[in-house]
Amino acid sequence: MNSFGRIFRVNIFGESHGECVGITIDGIPAGLSLSADDFLVDMERRKGGTQKGTTPRQEADIPIFKSGIFNDKTTGFPVTILFENNNTRSEDYQKQRSIPRPGHADWVAHQKFGGNEDYRGGGHFSARLTTGLVAAGVIAKKIMPQIKINANIIEVGGEADIEIGLQKAIDAKDSVGGIIECKITGMPVGLGEPYFDSLESVLSHMMFTIPAVKGIEFGAGFQAAKMFGSEHNDAIENMDGKTTTNHAGGIVGGISNGNELIFRIAIKPTSSTPKEQRSFNWDTAQIEKFSVKGRHDLCVALRAPVIVEAATALVLADMMMMEQRIPRVIKN
Repeated sequence: MNSFGRIFRVNIFGESHGECVGITIDGIPAGLSLSADDFLVDMERRKGGTQKGTTPRQEADIPIFKSGIFNDKTTGFPVTILFENNNTRSEDYQKQRSIPRPGHADWVAHQKFGGNEDYRGGGHFSARLTTGLVAAGVIAKKIMPQIKINANIIEVGGEADIEIGLQKAIDAKDSVGGIIECKITGMPVGLGEPYFDSLESVLSHMMFTIPAVKGIEFGAGFQAAKMFGSEHNDAIENMDGKTTTNHAGGIVGGISNGNELIFRIAIKPTSSTPKEQRSFNWDTAQIEKFSVKGRHDLCVALRAPVIVEAATALVLADMMMMEQRIPRVIKN
């Protein structure tokens, strides 16, 4: 339910406006040097308020280590990391409690959990919980220094020019989505466990844990359906498996082939938009007009690249461990 991985395993917890959010990571090799400084760059990339189109909510996001670290090195036992929630405005959500936001989890959460859900800031459906994922990703990247993961925004609101895409949303007083492309180099051949745990399957599973993700494609993706087989096939050039083209995106038969792994994810527009909408009020049993108040991202895709990198790193670290490519003890 709230855990992922078989050897490098994470358990996520917390709510957007609760005391904290965090993550417990099991399977980390012993002896890995780890300090708060290791997390600063990626935590800054995830924050809102630092770029146009993101929420003005600011949290310090300094990692608080609760277990698994001794003398600044991992012990080989689970590491638990907390991030405090201090900059909250829960009253913004109390005012609209009875009107579920279209496109958000408000309605389904209310039904599934019998009204016991923490609705403040979206509760555990909030992107605030990705703070823990990014923290786990920092550790996963550190134990795989040979693998380089880089994700970038390639489209916002249907525009390749991000500024133009954002301005469209600003002018419309609405929100927009975007597309993130992720490229991974330095991967060995052989990662992936067909049938049900193919590399695409597990990466897709993890990507859909990121709030607002609605689609994923690898390599040529949906364009492959418009190509001839001879055009789509990637010719192998040598015994290293290097291919002339990379329409497969680095994965064949669910297994990494040693070429650059490439995938893209589609992120929907933020459901919390200031534009007036209509929804069902479960107190009055009437459809009413309303406008979402509070602090929200104009485009959640803007803060997604580092989250995509972290989620990718978690999958690859787990698969690398299954292949016994990462030692149980790291000697610095």
